[in-house]
Amino acid sequence: MNRSSLILPILAILVAVGFSSIFIVDEREKALVLQFGQVKAVKEEPGIGFKIPLIQEVVRYDGRILGLPTQPLEVTPLDDRRLVVDAFARWRIVDLVEFREAVGAGGIEAAQTRLQRIMSPAIREVLGGVPSIRVLSEDRTVLMNQIRDLARRQALALGVDVIDVRLTRTDLPEQNLSATYGRMRAEREREAADEIARGNEAAQRVRAAADRTVVEVTSEARRQAEVIRGEADAQRNSVYAEAFGRDPEFFAFTRSLTSYERALQGGGSSIVMQPDSEFFQYLRSDRAPEGTPRPAAPAAASPETGDATAPAGEQTGQAEETPAAPPAGQDAATPAPAVQ
Repeated sequence: MNRSSLILPILAILVAVGFSSIFIVDEREKALVLQFGQVKAVKEEPGIGFKIPLIQEVVRYDGRILGLPTQPLEVTPLDDRRLVVDAFARWRIVDLVEFREAVGAGGIEAAQTRLQRIMSPAIREVLGGVPSIRVLSEDRTVLMNQIRDLARRQALALGVDVIDVRLTRTDLPEQNLSATYGRMRAEREREAADEIARGNEAAQRVRAAADRTVVEVTSEARRQAEVIRGEADAQRNSVYAEAFGRDPEFFAFTRSLTSYERALQGGGSSIVMQPDSEFFQYLRSDRAPEGTPRPAAPAAASPETGDATAPAGEQTGQAEETPAAPPAGQDAATPAPAVQ
């Protein structure tokens, strides 16, 4: 056999061996070099790696953050209201050697199965220690962080880190919806009744305070009005007294005018008295010519016969009035109005 004819096969074998001893790790991956099932090298950085052909093998794992949706599970909070909860976890491999030893050849799928077994008890433990109203509220960050921390401590034995846990759905079981909604409605109605009662009580206090203020203000206003009225009466009496002291005749004249106004106002009134009565002293004219006879007092008709009776001055029951002064501004000589 020609020696040159062996060179090409040998070169081909060497090239094949060289290529089989080189492997490339992507930036999204992590790799383990295994020899007869034992870990010989760990390749976590992207780049080129080497292995012994035919003896060693390379196992690749996803180095990115992975998601794990949990199965719907029922939990029972402190108030014994069953809830159906769905959660979603995010995790990644942090220790390739531990991960390989924990899951073996199962890889990512085996790890997710193991994580499911970790997540479900953690969710039940955390949510079972709080009332359902807190689980159903919008602010559940504290609860989700507690689930994450509890699952993380257990998942480290698998060589993985649980980065985050989110509760995607928290509902009531179908068979419990009506009863639960009824209890919640009753609680809200009771709270509303309490608020209404407190509001009515506050309104009563406000109305009572307002009524008390009205009474106080009204009483004070009346007191001030009485004081002002008393001061005004005192001032009026003082003015009357001063006027009477200055000119008693004029004061008597003004009082007579007031009496005339009261006696003669309105139609159909009758006054029976003598013409020379003091009531008419300011209605008589002292300027009349001498010898002019003054009119005699008219005779009052008898209510039974209609005949004239004795002069008015001689009749019993005749009306006499205290002399009153004429109104201010009226001359004493002004003729008296007709008297019926």
